Amino acid sequence: MAKVKVGVIGVGVLGRHHARLYKECENAQLIGVYDVSSEQGNKIAEEFSTKYFADINELADQVDALSVATPTDLHFEVVKGLLEKKKHILVEKPITTTVEEANELVALAKANSCALMVGHVERFNPVMDYLEGKLDDPMFIEAHRLAPYPPLRPGLRPRGTEVGVTLDLMIHDIDVILHLVNSEVESVDAVGIPILSPTEDIANARIKFKNGCVANITASRVSPEVMRKVRVFQNNAYLSLDYQEKKGEVYSLEGMGINRENVPIDDHNALLKELEDFVSTVSHFIDTDELRAPRVSGECGAKALEIAVEITRQIVELQAKKKAGK
Repeated sequence: MAKVKVGVIGVGVLGRHHARLYKECENAQLIGVYDVSSEQGNKIAEEFSTKYFADINELADQVDALSVATPTDLHFEVVKGLLEKKKHILVEKPITTTVEEANELVALAKANSCALMVGHVERFNPVMDYLEGKLDDPMFIEAHRLAPYPPLRPGLRPRGTEVGVTLDLMIHDIDVILHLVNSEVESVDAVGIPILSPTEDIANARIKFKNGCVANITASRVSPEVMRKVRVFQNNAYLSLDYQEKKGEVYSLEGMGINRENVPIDDHNALLKELEDFVSTVSHFIDTDELRAPRVSGECGAKALEIAVEITRQIVELQAKKKAGK
């Protein structure tokens, strides 16, 4: 398997972890990092014994593939330029801020025979391995994703608040649910309110699928507690899984009673597994000239974004009606 030369663009909180974990990927060679802050870039480069590049294009010219962990509103501009240079890309979620931009990146990646992967890391959470193996035509899914408001940063917006909580947090669960249900969406109903930022900080959405399944999703970034849970109801069974704690329970029908058992979890670092999947995809292309889809392709990212954008649109429309009615 070919050694893949990789770089990281944007080495803040999440990008730093990309750089750190690429050093642990057996088939990856971390060539360097780029950040708009030379101070931060040099700091991370020194920490992980790599090189800081003051120019994105200079870094891109020396690698096969790159992680893009910039703020969301910069994803399109950065990724488009790199795909035009025929580089394989792992871009953090959400893929972009608009569906049109996402579709353009997907088309550009295809035209240039580039892998385009989106960082929906929950797909690599160890509880997902178990859930996928136990799935049997789910009819109701409930997901909760709660977090405190991001801390203030001197001269910068709090991390993630360049978009609303739907694109910041809820989109993780949207992607997972679209993957699990594997049916076309029939309707979406959403509510949400801004509390500490101009966009919504708490949101709830009800998604109905054409196969009859219904998903109820809640996301908040103004919660005093942290929660990342999903519950799946299907014939004769109910699965309750905790992404945060990496544990779960299964309740199933047994005779005239209910059997409860703990979920066996093969614990692992989800982000490391995500990076390994990306590196494997790129390495396969280098070795065979055959482009295979990563587990979370650009198309998957675009589909999740489409639902998230519709949820956001409904929330904005609802808030506008409320203001107009005052």
